[in-house]
Amino acid sequence: MSKKDYYDVLGVAKTATADEIKKAYRKVARQYHPDVNKDNPEAAEKFKEASEAYSVLSDEQKRAQYDQFGHAAFENGGAGAGGFGGGGFEGFGGFGGGGMEDIFDMFFGGQGRGGRSSNAGPQRGADLRFDLEITFEEAASGLEREISVYRDEQCPHCHGNGAEPGSKVETCPECHGSGEIRFTQNTMFGQMTNVRPCSKCHGEGKIISEPCKECRGQGTVKKNKKLKVKIPAGVDNGSRLRVAGEGEAGAKGGPSGDLYVYLYVKPHKFFERDGTTVYCEIPINIVQATLGAEIKVPTLDGQVVMKVPEGTQPGKVLRLKGKGIPSLRNGTRGDQLVRIKVVVPQKLSEKQKDALRKFEEISKDNINPEEKGFLDKIKDLFK
Repeated sequence: MSKKDYYDVLGVAKTATADEIKKAYRKVARQYHPDVNKDNPEAAEKFKEASEAYSVLSDEQKRAQYDQFGHAAFENGGAGAGGFGGGGFEGFGGFGGGGMEDIFDMFFGGQGRGGRSSNAGPQRGADLRFDLEITFEEAASGLEREISVYRDEQCPHCHGNGAEPGSKVETCPECHGSGEIRFTQNTMFGQMTNVRPCSKCHGEGKIISEPCKECRGQGTVKKNKKLKVKIPAGVDNGSRLRVAGEGEAGAKGGPSGDLYVYLYVKPHKFFERDGTTVYCEIPINIVQATLGAEIKVPTLDGQVVMKVPEGTQPGKVLRLKGKGIPSLRNGTRGDQLVRIKVVVPQKLSEKQKDALRKFEEISKDNINPEEKGFLDKIKDLFK
């Protein structure tokens, strides 16, 4: 039996564009799809015929062969046999990159193709973020801070069910409380189960005769909530604390979200930090550096006396053990590292200058910090 001209099958002219061919095929496919024409035995044949035509005309190379040689171009196992009739899906490959998505849209009208409705069942509340600024000392020692969070809370008037107290709340007879409708269709790919929100209850699963006057049926209201947040010792800039269940209220009996507190630590004028180690710089004079001294050093616990060894060089780092910041893991405190800065005097009295000249004279060319007896000479000079 001779085949009909592919252009006639789709009802387009030989000069039709790719978009016109695509549009025509969609129209014919909808018209003759077997699932829509169960009582028409010729529909399946016409649907197959249209699909075969489209598999050729939607491909530029095959279309050019068809225009030149007609059906003879595919008589030996060409597109008509292998392109579609052989069981492949090439006949659907020309949907402008949409492919299978366009097929679903064609037969299901863009409806959901599976999964649950976003409105069905209990829903967890959203998480919240709160930014909190604390001092360097507070980060080191820990603290408890009261904060105020503006959030959704369960409506106290209706206790979250969205209905005015005393009013009637019924389970939706259409979806039986699920909030969604499932239906099955027979398609060319087999049976497909689809889900869409129930139109009677709008996905809520229940029908409220009188919505709550306070929350207008939402089940939640916006409120400022004061919370006490415990910040452990040792937190650092950018640390995040999770406060479980203090986010937005859930819907339909769902759990509340969480609150995340992000910490920002103010820079300190004197201290710096790296992990659990605290750094600082202490200026001393040349005499203290040379002869040694006991100096007062600020720490996070207050001032302590630190011994500077004689002959201390500029940039020397001394350690105060256990004066750093507690570890978040085990509470063990780090150390404080003190960098010595030797300050050279800029203004000296004549007496001070004479003393240095005398020192220079008795030392001559032997001013060497490593030379034996150098420190003894310094001590003798200043006695």
